[in-house]
Amino acid sequence: MQNGVGSSGAKANLKIAIVHPDLGIGGAERLIVDAAVELASRGHSVKVFTAHHDPRRCFEETLDGSFGVHVYGDWLPRHIFYRFHALCAYLRCLYVAWAVVLLWGSFDVVIADQVSAVIPVLRWMRQARILFYCHFPDMLLAKRESWLRRAYRAPIDWIEERTTGSADLLLVNSSFTAAVFNQTFRHLRKKGVKPTVLYPAVDLKQFDIPPPSPKEQEGTLEESIMVADTLEGIGGLHKKSRIFLSINRFERKKNVGLAIRAYAIMRSQLPNAMGGASASSDGASSSTGVREAQDSTVKLVIAGGFDVRLRENVELLEELKALAQESGVGEDVVFVPSFTQTQKNLLLTASICVLYTPEDEHFGIVPLEAMAARRPVIACNSGGPTESVDHQTTGFLCPPTPDAFAAAMADLLQHPQLAEKMGHAARAHVERSFSREVFGSKLEHMVLQLANERGKKKAV
Repeated sequence: MQNGVGSSGAKANLKIAIVHPDLGIGGAERLIVDAAVELASRGHSVKVFTAHHDPRRCFEETLDGSFGVHVYGDWLPRHIFYRFHALCAYLRCLYVAWAVVLLWGSFDVVIADQVSAVIPVLRWMRQARILFYCHFPDMLLAKRESWLRRAYRAPIDWIEERTTGSADLLLVNSSFTAAVFNQTFRHLRKKGVKPTVLYPAVDLKQFDIPPPSPKEQEGTLEESIMVADTLEGIGGLHKKSRIFLSINRFERKKNVGLAIRAYAIMRSQLPNAMGGASASSDGASSSTGVREAQDSTVKLVIAGGFDVRLRENVELLEELKALAQESGVGEDVVFVPSFTQTQKNLLLTASICVLYTPEDEHFGIVPLEAMAARRPVIACNSGGPTESVDHQTTGFLCPPTPDAFAAAMADLLQHPQLAEKMGHAARAHVERSFSREVFGSKLEHMVLQLANERGKKKAV
């Protein structure tokens, strides 16, 4: 046979298509990019098809040419007067799927995610096997506060369940999501359809943070960031600054306000440990003394994916700024909407730990990134982080309350050796279980099995 695994056991290169709605910056996009990179690095021909890809706001691997990125249907609306987002997402993704079928001939395996409605369209390529990666049932993410919205969602929910079950292989991102999948899709459960868990991963090399250069050691953290890559709005950070770092998209479901409230509580409880002019024993009367005290201030940095096209992103950023002011920490919370990998590493270098605030998160790629960078994680004790964070070894799993988060933050702030010990344990933990190489090897095995099953059916 030409594709899959032949009778001799030798691996053959496959033609693989990946269909994804919007190739921006986020956990789902990170997984898709990792899948493309790993499969391409193993000799397969990989092409990614999407309705949107902005070279100014994307993962860097989508630009290096290791796999093709092809955009169709970006002219279609993302919403209609800020409504009907799901319907528009379906139409955009269906347009992409038809473009793949009509313009690109055949593929051995097609990987789709997020929008299962594309599967029946992709079935027109009869020779292709379909793998669907379910990050989380979309029907559970939709609001249903009125009978009109329930009526709007009913056909979409029906389509989601039926089309999800038509894939040749179903994958999910965690055991938590697998349990939710089985509880939600009752029709599929009755048919015996069960998903397989394939954890997302991180590229460890991206988080091998080098020691500061002599120039960075002599300058301020802000200056070193500006030397490496432009990062607007980072004012107030210096080379001696220590930070608690929150990384999330600017979406309300990410519960970022929890980090601000927890920081405010910790700051009120540990004023002397926070640094700054107010903590100076002699009042820091000289200008040099004031600057040194300010340099060592512990800050909170709220960073993450930000898209000006999304009203929720824009509104939430303003809400979080207002919350910081109301909590009395407006001067000590720094907002960084979007950043490059270099900028992320520079922020991680200055961080005490990473705060991860979503409740019942499906999996969560940020905890893996933090641990790969040798930083402990403070996360909610629910959802995917309970599978990735080893409590009291690589970080803390806390109730989703400001007091609980503040207590864990204070523990790491007051015991730097504990933070360092947890950071080293975190890196070893990720290397064992969540490296991109482990992810790529498992994914390729599944893809080759799919292609091999197709070959057997053709032979019959």
